[in-house]
Amino acid sequence: MAEMRRVSVVLPAGGTGERLGGGTPKQYCPVLGRALISRTMEAMERVSWISDIVVVVAVESVDLMKSIIHTYGHKRITLVEGGVTRHRSIFNGLRAFLEDHSLGPALQKPEVVIIHDAVRPFVEEDVLLQVARSAKEHGAAGAVRPLVSTVIASSSDGCLAHSLERTKHRASEMPQAFLFDVIYKAYLQCTDYDLDFGTECLHLALEYSKVRAKLVEGPPDLWKVTYKRDLYAAESIIKECLGKQLCIITHNKEDAIQIGFLLHETLKSQIKNLKAISSSMCKTIQDLQSILQGLCYNFVCINVKESDFEETQKITGLLQTPGVCPSYPSVVVSVHLDFLEQSGSQNLSGIRDLAKEAQKADVLVYGLLIRFSKDDVRLQENVQEASAIIVALLKDRNPVFTGQILVAGK
Repeated sequence: MAEMRRVSVVLPAGGTGERLGGGTPKQYCPVLGRALISRTMEAMERVSWISDIVVVVAVESVDLMKSIIHTYGHKRITLVEGGVTRHRSIFNGLRAFLEDHSLGPALQKPEVVIIHDAVRPFVEEDVLLQVARSAKEHGAAGAVRPLVSTVIASSSDGCLAHSLERTKHRASEMPQAFLFDVIYKAYLQCTDYDLDFGTECLHLALEYSKVRAKLVEGPPDLWKVTYKRDLYAAESIIKECLGKQLCIITHNKEDAIQIGFLLHETLKSQIKNLKAISSSMCKTIQDLQSILQGLCYNFVCINVKESDFEETQKITGLLQTPGVCPSYPSVVVSVHLDFLEQSGSQNLSGIRDLAKEAQKADVLVYGLLIRFSKDDVRLQENVQEASAIIVALLKDRNPVFTGQILVAGK
């Protein structure tokens, strides 16, 4: 972002979540075990060219937000006390760049400020970049989406008055971006009525700074969590995205390599980002971090013997290292080979203890026993069954079933 001197973000997060129902404001409701607002802050932190992230919270939620920031190691976050309405909270967030406030150090005034909802976690860098660049050029910019339903107006007697032509109108979404001086000037001049009942920042820029915002067509996942059902939808979206990536780690013994190859061939049509590596390539924290740079949250560890946990212990140990484990729950499927021609009891009880300890670090460990056969057709059938189990585990990510042993093949 060399063309812009400084870009910062304001996240208004002082709402009470009345439409969600229940006593917890929606921004603090858990999504895959972590507060929703933490997911949104993380999305902003992934963008290296954003300098500061101002989170505006209700006074009674300051301690909770401090705890979230500390627990998940958030960076570049400044807390500001919110107002009684959304616009008053945003105004407080903007003033934090120019005035002293009690919740953190002084901030440097940005050239461009992005305003985004704390309950819209699925924002990607490309749309942030588009609105920031457009704001630099035009003074203001905002993401929009096509209207899903036709907007109508009712008369005083409850009958249809008129409707808007849907193709000519757009739904205003977030993020929105502004030259800082443009939006700050607008807030300084707007009325108490605007601050108490207004909802649209782009309108304030037009009304009081005479700046016509550039509208940027946004992706379909810019929706925000409004109702309780949206929390379940958010979890489903995250799980679907996480399930599209997998790293298969294989022991260098011949049988393990064969199973690894067969699993890779079977899974490649179902998992978008699939890689297979030798266990010798994942011995250190640095090795694992190089894998995680590709945002891989799922691992299949192929152990040679049914009672051997070497590969699984290695990867789960690395994932539990402070600062290494990704922000979403990681899945480790511990694959063990059961050689049908060999006698002996199965001893996989150690998976339960391993899974119990790993779960404390948000690592979900499942056991999978694959019946190994010298018959190629039978072995392929067993691997296909194992692949179906792996895909289901990645998709569901259910912590209740960690430590259990699933069996593929007869």
